Amino acid sequence: MANNHLIIEPRTRDLGGFTVGRVLPYAKRRTVGPFIFFDEMGPAQFDPGGGIDVRPHPHIGLATVTYLFDGEIRHRDSLGYDQVIRPGDVNWMTAGRGIVHSERTDEALRKRGQFMHGIQSWVALPLEHERTDPSFHHHPKDTLPEINRDGVSMRLIAGAAFGETSPVETFSPIFYLAAEAQKGASIPLPGDYEERAIYVVDGSVEIDGETHEGGRMVVFDNGHEPTITAIEESRLMLLGGAPIGKRFIWWNLVATDQSLIEEAKAAWTASAQSNFIDSVFSLPPDENEFIPLPED
Repeated sequence: MANNHLIIEPRTRDLGGFTVGRVLPYAKRRTVGPFIFFDEMGPAQFDPGGGIDVRPHPHIGLATVTYLFDGEIRHRDSLGYDQVIRPGDVNWMTAGRGIVHSERTDEALRKRGQFMHGIQSWVALPLEHERTDPSFHHHPKDTLPEINRDGVSMRLIAGAAFGETSPVETFSPIFYLAAEAQKGASIPLPGDYEERAIYVVDGSVEIDGETHEGGRMVVFDNGHEPTITAIEESRLMLLGGAPIGKRFIWWNLVATDQSLIEEAKAAWTASAQSNFIDSVFSLPPDENEFIPLPED
């Protein structure tokens, strides 16, 4: 901890030429507001024939949010939704008591290859909503509020900030913005939130006299009002909200009580053994693969 903030460096993994940087959860900081998982996908160039193939898998107790800078992904889920997401759009999937989804590259795009870069996050649901019915909503970029502040342009992905409210349905106080800052611009943070952070996607910023380059999250102490200035043209994610409280995380499952995770694990195993016929979990349409429950 230094200068009223915590620095988190992503832990990187190479998934066959596709680099993912895991930021949250972190040993010294499990959550920021309701954000319990934060991954930077790429940037990566897929050659012709390459692409993403995340087979169907379950979630409980959270909402997933995908935001792309480049490329596209096809989402399919057990509610029957089949939706391509492109840069600037938002896919918000509320898992609640349970949902199954896959993420893949379309065949036509796979044949020619693509450049991929984006952020995937999980937002933990509050106790009173963690068992809510699952749902999925797609929000095209032109439906999301745009905010401009003296050299900083922002798109409000979710929540409320700077007098604007996103159409994305959320379940607890939250803000999530994609920002692009010109060189020398002062970058604002929304007030009225206990927990706040920025993630520098690319470029570099100065925070209270310290330089922070792309690929770094800075989490601010409650009540601290930092001075953030873009050293060069930079892209950032601004995020935070009200504290969500302790959560258990195992694989793709999030819950306030470990027994809910054990229940979901058993249900996924039983569903797979029954070929997803008359089971708790079902596969998305046009999918016949799935990720087995991890042994560890």
